[in-house]
Amino acid sequence: MVESPVALLRAHARYAPWNARGLASHVASLVDAAGVRPTNASARAAPSARSVRFYVANQLMDRPEGLGTSATYNYRHFLQLLSIKMRQREGMSLETIRRDMREVTGDSLERRVAQSLATALMSGVPQSAHHDGDVMVSWRRVGVADGVELHLRDDSPAARDVTIVALREAVRTALGRMEAE
Repeated sequence: MVESPVALLRAHARYAPWNARGLASHVASLVDAAGVRPTNASARAAPSARSVRFYVANQLMDRPEGLGTSATYNYRHFLQLLSIKMRQREGMSLETIRRDMREVTGDSLERRVAQSLATALMSGVPQSAHHDGDVMVSWRRVGVADGVELHLRDDSPAARDVTIVALREAVRTALGRMEAE
C-alpha cells in the first residue's frame, strides 16, 4: 500500500524536536532530494542554523521553544522552513513568502509542502523506517571526507548514483560550513 505524501511527510515529525542546525540539515536533505532547480544564488543555498534564526527574526517562521542554544524547533517549524526553501527555489522573494506564510493555516501548509515534495517523498527518501525489521540487507559505503562515510541500503532509491553524488556533496558542504563557523 502506497502512503500519501502527507502521511510520508508526517513521518518526519518523529525526528522533532530539532535544534537549529539539525532542523536545517533535515530540511536541506529533503529539498535537495526534491530536485527543484534554484533560480538564484540565495535559493541555491542550503538552509543553515543562521538562516533559521534569520527567518525567525524576520517573521517567516514561528519563534522556537526556548532561547539561544537551547531553542528547539517542532514539526510546524520543519514545514515552514521546507516551504520557505521550496518557494525560494521557485523564484519567490522573501517578502512574498512572508505575506503568504501569514495567510496559510497548518493543514494547508502541510498539504502544500507535501505536494511540492511528493516525488521525493514517494521515491523512498523518508521511508527508511519501513525496513527496520529486514533481516538480510546489503549496504553501500560511500566515502565523503576523512572519517566520514555514508551508508546506503542497496535496495533504497537513495542508492542511485545521482542521489549519492547529491548526498555526498550536501554532506561535504555541511562539513565545510561547520569548519567556517
